[in-house]
Amino acid sequence: MNQMQATEAALARVLDAVPGLSLTAETARADDGVDGVLEFAGTRERVAFQVKSRANAATAWQLVRETAGRLDRPVVLVAGESTADARRILREHGVGFLDSLGNAHIELPGLLVHVEGSRPAAYARPVRLSGKAGVVAQDLLLHEGRRWQVQDLAEETRVSDGLVHRVLVRLEAENLVASDGTGNRRYRYVTDPSALLDVWAEEDRHRVERTRAFVLAQGPRQLAVEVSRSLAARGLDHAMTGAAAASFIVPFITAVPVAEIWVTAGASPNRLPDAAGGELAETGYNVVFLQVRDDTPLAFREQAAGLWLVNRFRLYADLRRDPRRGQEQAAHLRREVIGF
Repeated sequence: MNQMQATEAALARVLDAVPGLSLTAETARADDGVDGVLEFAGTRERVAFQVKSRANAATAWQLVRETAGRLDRPVVLVAGESTADARRILREHGVGFLDSLGNAHIELPGLLVHVEGSRPAAYARPVRLSGKAGVVAQDLLLHEGRRWQVQDLAEETRVSDGLVHRVLVRLEAENLVASDGTGNRRYRYVTDPSALLDVWAEEDRHRVERTRAFVLAQGPRQLAVEVSRSLAARGLDHAMTGAAAASFIVPFITAVPVAEIWVTAGASPNRLPDAAGGELAETGYNVVFLQVRDDTPLAFREQAAGLWLVNRFRLYADLRRDPRRGQEQAAHLRREVIGF
């Protein structure tokens, strides 16, 4: 099957999910793109489109940067599957998209198509950037200008050489990491930290056990300091996250009703409220202890103002998931502290 036939087959599959939209392939280009005609509600527009089996944040950033200012016609991505972050990045940069799950957004003069699919993407990844693989991604972000050998990155992250290698191979394939040298003298380095952060934050997922407590304190800052000191006195590794942690790093005008704290997996959940100087509380709580099956959320934690805080990238990912203005606070942190 040649490129035009493969493209037309992919288009037919995808367009079945978006009623009323027609996108006809015409001419294959040397850059693996295709020129075609888009039709919807009587409007016709010539477009350049790319076909991908799957699209995540890395795919989206690559397409945005490859096509910026280089084409004289609108660009549309046609994908079998796409993630929410990929669609957001494309939409924010004026690149249209449609996928076989029924998601579509194409905005042109006289034409606006926006459809949200009813089924989530089952996105298959060689190595998902979560857990220990996510720790590797965070270390790359924390030292974005460093050139790494596999064994050095494995030693610093305490992750096996094999997993580190698989992570780097995947990131290199997605143009987030580049390499030079060969064999034992091969070094890898981050080429697109912004896209890497988006991919990691998109894929970082945990089964979190939450223990809620009430600790008497005069205010949010005193609450955070007192809880951190109490846990440290009991020898429990921990790190503040969420809005409470952000208030110590980048001031943001918002209430901090609850302090969220990652605690070592080895701590008994039922004993955490007492260890923090408080009591268990299912309602009226002001502290939430977070635990997963390992201590990866505590990786690269930092001390500030006399208490332990998660690293800035972990904080960004945690804020994104907070329904209380979390997206807004995450964007503020990224702009003011992370810088990319």
